[in-house]
Amino acid sequence: MTESSTHNKGFIRRFFGAIGGAITWLRRVFTNLLFLLILLFIGIAIFGGEERITVPQGAALKIAPAGYLVDEVTQPAGIPAFLGGRATPPETRVKDLVEAIDRAANDNRISSLVLELDHLAGASLSKLEEVGEAVQRFKAKEKPVYAFGDNYTQGQYFLASYADNVYLNPMGSLLITGFGSYRNYYKSALDKLKINFHVFRVGDYKDFIEPYTRDDMSPASRENNQRWLHQLWGEYTEQVTGLRNLPPNAVDAFVNELPENMRANGGSWAKAALSNKLVDKLASRRAVVSELQEKVGVAEGNKQQYKSIDAMSYLRQARLTNLPNPQSDKIGLITASGAIIDGEAPAGQIGSTTLNKLIANARDKKVKALVLRIDSPGGSAFASEAIRQELLATREAGIPVIISMGSVAASGGYWISTASDRVWASPSTITGSIGVFGAFPTFEDSMEHLGIYNDGIGTTELAGAMRIDRPLPEMAANIIQQGVEHTYNQFLRIVAEARHSTPEEVHKIAQGQVWTGRTALELGLVDELGNLKDAIADAAQVAELDQFEVMEIQRELTPSERIMRALADNVDAVIGETVRTNMPLGAWLQSLQPALQPLQELQSFQDPRALYVRCMNCVAP
Repeated sequence: MTESSTHNKGFIRRFFGAIGGAITWLRRVFTNLLFLLILLFIGIAIFGGEERITVPQGAALKIAPAGYLVDEVTQPAGIPAFLGGRATPPETRVKDLVEAIDRAANDNRISSLVLELDHLAGASLSKLEEVGEAVQRFKAKEKPVYAFGDNYTQGQYFLASYADNVYLNPMGSLLITGFGSYRNYYKSALDKLKINFHVFRVGDYKDFIEPYTRDDMSPASRENNQRWLHQLWGEYTEQVTGLRNLPPNAVDAFVNELPENMRANGGSWAKAALSNKLVDKLASRRAVVSELQEKVGVAEGNKQQYKSIDAMSYLRQARLTNLPNPQSDKIGLITASGAIIDGEAPAGQIGSTTLNKLIANARDKKVKALVLRIDSPGGSAFASEAIRQELLATREAGIPVIISMGSVAASGGYWISTASDRVWASPSTITGSIGVFGAFPTFEDSMEHLGIYNDGIGTTELAGAMRIDRPLPEMAANIIQQGVEHTYNQFLRIVAEARHSTPEEVHKIAQGQVWTGRTALELGLVDELGNLKDAIADAAQVAELDQFEVMEIQRELTPSERIMRALADNVDAVIGETVRTNMPLGAWLQSLQPALQPLQELQSFQDPRALYVRCMNCVAP
């Protein structure tokens, strides 16, 4: 090879090497710049970037909940959008709405309340009632309340019915359907898949495991579910007709005679609602805004809007100007929401270790009383007992424990409540379901069908007994069944001791039967009917406190969770926005939830002894 060709080859190599190096340098610069921009964005979201909040004199407080009403926010909204847009969290905390409304009721700057309910995806009846009661307290201050929506779902309309004036879009609808309990059953599917689902139970009504053992609802389950569903529907219709000054059967008549009502109004759903006095006026959104501008004024800097402040912005401003007094007596408030599992758990689940740390933290903070808000259908029996013991230790330390039941406090949720001084439930709380079951699936037949076999040797009959790829030995099945019966008897004893009864009397209303809060009061399973506000007031009375502050005791977020929560509070959430704006997609995803729920619940089966105090139908409609 000549010197010239060598030199040329070196030049070409150097040329393309320089290009590659430049590309690598640019990539690193771009990556570092992007990283710095992300850090800057996070810093702004957490530490600043939010303009100073002011409350316009005479403004309306705007209540526009997005997503689902919950006791505890389970997670940030999703992946934040870095471009502009509106923040739409998938969950709105009930306590925040109630606090904002109650503060505004006594605030001379706030003239009225406006309920914008189009983006409320759903809520249990008890949570809607809790917000509604705050609206009633606001109205008691002689301040008007308005509600408007393009369409009303059943839950949205229930909350709207608390308003003095209810507006509906002329092209809108009012969808009231009643309550129902429907689910999928898997027995035939499990048979076809050759999955052996071993079930151990006590009592006639523990129907959590029915989807795995039947293809339809059992007569006992049908009887029990029909009772509490009709009671909740009675609660719904009684509240609506009372608030709207309608005959007792007005809501049922509207639902059952909707085709005739629409036909009489030229096929218009909105006019049918108006003629049945379920709404006060048909008006477009633009027309409603125009009316509100006449009543409360025009928004400063935006002539297209009425003068208002969003509830969450108002609450942030109120909390900044009303800082807690470190010298005042404190009532601790802990929220326990979700299925009960053994060990640690994030928000949205009740981990026995996680919750017990919070309870111990309350004792360390020397609170004068502890209110535990329970919103749970139960779960692990072992974890439920561990939590109960921690609450008993709190009472032994001289700190009263008051239970506030949310939408659901059944099975393991009720087990926990037995360790309290007093139990409060809302009339529409789902509670009871005092029962125990064991569940263990095995896949040996499925694997054999695929040509996969399991063999080996053990030193005892129980060696390898709890493997899902082997048949469940009769000895193991006998042990689990005895464990179920023993745990059920223990459950009866715990309830009997807490409710000053006998195991025999408790058994009559146990066996997995589900009750509404109103019926539970009659049966002696709870002490009082009321919401979280009532339970806190009762805690103050038990602790003999005239002046106090409520201290929320929450799990400390990890750094990544803290960042995501801050971003969720300040920027748009892509997932929430997608579901909000793409209704067919959102509706389709929601329609899959009931089918997937039983399979998802199986993932939370973490009891060390495979024994569970869990209610399937304890999902308040």
